[in-house]
Order: sequence, then C-alpha cells, then structure tokens
Amino acid sequence: MLHQIKGLHHVTSLAQSASANNAFFTQVLGLRRIKKTVNFDAPDVYHLYYGDASGSAGTVMTYFPFPHASRAKPGVGEAGRVSFSIPKGSARAWLDRLALFDVQNLSQDNRFGQDRVLFDGPDGDQFALIATDDDRTPWTGNGISAEMAIRGFHSVHLRLRDIAANQELLQFMGYETLDQQGPVTRLAVPGGNGADIIDLEVCPDGRLGAQGAGSVHHVAFAVENRARQLEVREALLDTGYRVTPVIDRDYFHAIYFRTPGGVLFEVATHEPGFARDEDAAHLGEALKLPSQHEHLRAKLEKELEPLP
Repeated sequence: MLHQIKGLHHVTSLAQSASANNAFFTQVLGLRRIKKTVNFDAPDVYHLYYGDASGSAGTVMTYFPFPHASRAKPGVGEAGRVSFSIPKGSARAWLDRLALFDVQNLSQDNRFGQDRVLFDGPDGDQFALIATDDDRTPWTGNGISAEMAIRGFHSVHLRLRDIAANQELLQFMGYETLDQQGPVTRLAVPGGNGADIIDLEVCPDGRLGAQGAGSVHHVAFAVENRARQLEVREALLDTGYRVTPVIDRDYFHAIYFRTPGGVLFEVATHEPGFARDEDAAHLGEALKLPSQHEHLRAKLEKELEPLP
C-alpha cells in the first residue's frame, strides 16, 4: 500500500464559456482565480484555475472552456459530483446566496451525517457544499466572509458499474474504506490534506458517460514532490497500470493513468507552485503562457475571450 498520496490535488473539468465559468467560480462561489493560462495541447483554449489564496493542493478547481463544446451526457465511468468543504452552520447562508444568483437545481440533503447543499454549475456540472469541521484557511477576497467561505475540496464522487476494482486501487493508493450508505461507499486517506475523501457509487445498469461541457476530465491526487511521485509511478507500473512519463505542467509535475472503471487519474506534485511566474499578490491576473506557446501571445491575446 502506498503512503505518499495525501488526498486530492486538483480536479479538471470542461466548460463552454470562459466568462461564465470565471464569473461562477469567483463571484458566486467566491474562489480566487489563481492562474489564467492556456491548454498545453490546444493553446487557443484557456486553462483557468480557481482555489484558495495560493492554490494549495486540495483546493484547486480547473477548467478547459471550449467555446463550441457540446453538453456532457452524464453516466458511469466518470467522476460526477465534486464537493467542496464549508463550515458547519453555513449551509443556510449558502442556500440563500446560491438562490440569489439563480443557481440551478438547488437543494439540500444529508449524507454520511453531513449536511449538503447540492447545485449545478453553468454547464450542468454537479457540485455540493458539505458542512464539516475544516481548519484550512479560506480565500475571502470576493465578498464572502470567513464564516462561510469554501475551504477547499471535500470529496469527489465516482459513478461506476462495479466499484470493486476501483476500491482495490484506491486502497492500494492509501485510502481506507470508512462507511457505506446505499449504493455509495466512502473512502478516505488517514491524516490527509482535508481533501481526502472519495465516494464510489455503484450503478450496475448505468450507461457510459459522454464527455463534454460540464464533465470532469480528470481527478488529480497530491504528492509532496517529484521523488514521492516517482515512487508512486513505479508502484503503479509494477501493479500493471499503464502510467505516462512525468510531464511538466509548469506549476506541478504530473503523471496520468486510467482506472479500471475508466476514470482518468493524475498524480501531481506540490512543487513548484503557482507563484513561480507571478507575484503571489497578483495570481491569476495576467495571461501566462507555457514557453512553447509564448510566440503565440499576440494572436492569443487578440482571439481569447477577454476576462476581468
């Protein structure tokens, strides 16, 4: 069993409108935009990052907004609902705030003894705010008080026809099974980074999901540094997984592999961080380009949708 993984690093999803995506995460949810860059493989598409003040591992939601993307068709073999942590006692305030912004499919329930506020994002992506004890320091720069501000991720929910192989994989990655409620099994990393829960839902008759705007592209797990990442990579290779070489993503180093249920997993380092090319006080303000795309700057600054 691995011990290097401490929970989630980031979650990356697909969207249509960059401006609608940016407004939702900064103005409605109150997160900080910590990086405005472009997709490594499609530089005419933004890669937007949102999180806490510094983009700490376990707080970062990222998006590729493809302007002409079709809507996702939710199903099995993918990550579904992404949940954020909020302070206990703040669910009512969030219900009122989200209603004020006319957020869609807003409701409330309780799962595993925790109050949840459920809602959809601009592209039909499914989210939850889960009230829990969480001592992580939130970003409060967008008009939301510390008493209700998002602390980071709480968990990610995977929908699968059969959870056995994925449960075994997560246990190999250091997760322990905590509880089961109906078709949902909860696992967590002991002593993790606060974003340390994965929920597996078994949907034996579910249709395969089709990716599009509103779907999760991949789920990334956090390791401290490249040495720990290489240990994880070797262990996964030895277990039979096909794992990519280490890829430099400018703000972290990444490896990728496909799970038995079809979900794309990434393992990402904390280093070098989001302040490597931008002062910490001004994260996410300027357009930052990977070095291989710097020659496209004039073209991209003209063609990419303007963002505040």
